[in-house]
Amino acid sequence: MARVVVGLSGGVDSSVAALLLKREGHEVIGMFMRNWHNADVTINNECPWIDDSNDAMLVAEKLGIPFQVIDLSEAYHQRIVAYMFSEYAAGRTPNPDVLCNREIKFDVFLQAALKLGADFVATGHYCRREETLVNGQKVYRLMSGKDANKDQSYFLCQVKQEQLAKALFPIGGLQKSEVRSLAAQAELHTAEKKDSQGLCFVGKVKLPVFLQQQLEPKMGKVVEIPVHHPKIHRPNVNTTVKEPVQWQEADGVDIGEHQGAHFFTIGQRKGLQIGGMAEPLFVIQTDTRKNLVFAGQGADHPALYASGLFISAQDVHWIREDLALQPGMNMEVLLRIRYRQIPFKATLVRVDEGMYIQFAEPQKSVTPGQFAAWYLGDELLGSGAICW
Repeated sequence: MARVVVGLSGGVDSSVAALLLKREGHEVIGMFMRNWHNADVTINNECPWIDDSNDAMLVAEKLGIPFQVIDLSEAYHQRIVAYMFSEYAAGRTPNPDVLCNREIKFDVFLQAALKLGADFVATGHYCRREETLVNGQKVYRLMSGKDANKDQSYFLCQVKQEQLAKALFPIGGLQKSEVRSLAAQAELHTAEKKDSQGLCFVGKVKLPVFLQQQLEPKMGKVVEIPVHHPKIHRPNVNTTVKEPVQWQEADGVDIGEHQGAHFFTIGQRKGLQIGGMAEPLFVIQTDTRKNLVFAGQGADHPALYASGLFISAQDVHWIREDLALQPGMNMEVLLRIRYRQIPFKATLVRVDEGMYIQFAEPQKSVTPGQFAAWYLGDELLGSGAICW
């Protein structure tokens, strides 16, 4: 049996992960990651990490396993928080959960676990790890979780082979209902605890509240782009991948003001606070340099759709390095450009400059800074930060 350090978050999923490993006979150690210490951004004077830490400790006591708290707040600030602020300031929308897994859970936390003599780290992610042989070499496969409604493989789209080699996902083959049932049967404190909402490293804090800690409000114009503007690409299945139109103030009509272009993201509806329109307004594009927000009426405004996207060469990441495309090669895949999205058909086209991804059908709200993750069946092969 192995020594396994479980990242106990204080939630039901990681609790059951530890329970299952203990039942399998492994030497299990529970470790809670303290990732944030700035009380200025919590809501209603709550201190969520303390509550979660106490819940994790109660689970460890129930299971009879050692428990400790590790302070990773400095690493979080350096690797994730500072990066998030710089990305938002530049008009991109980063995904903190993907970064959290790549930089913290399967790097800093993994290294801390290995110093304790761990053979593996385990988390409560709804995904699976499988092994295969390629030319006699062991290769690890990252598979979707069996519960399609909870599949979290997308959040691990940036992990590497050496990280997967040390990772276990005990609940990846279960449905959420089964996880809660197991927790209840074992009388775990977290059995009925609601799933956490908010930033992975802060807890119960809303993103705008968090961003306002560093990004100052700055009044700017909201420009409406008409539905039938001649510059709009109207993508269809035969359209090649085109770079999005870079909208200018002269392309539309000034209809109001906002408090900072860096607070908005493509496809966003709430927050513009402009009424009197025939249909709701949606953000089409932002320009943080000129502090402009471009919006259009209606959820199906054609400027919200794209025929594809581009990923710069330095941002193309392959989990399955043995399947990586070389310039001039292409591959038919299933693609996600956000969490819990139903995968859709697309074609990867590798060029010297990076990767073009052609959609089989136009897709809505392609957002720079987010991650595109590509699959073959249930296996996640790779990903990359969306350039445009």
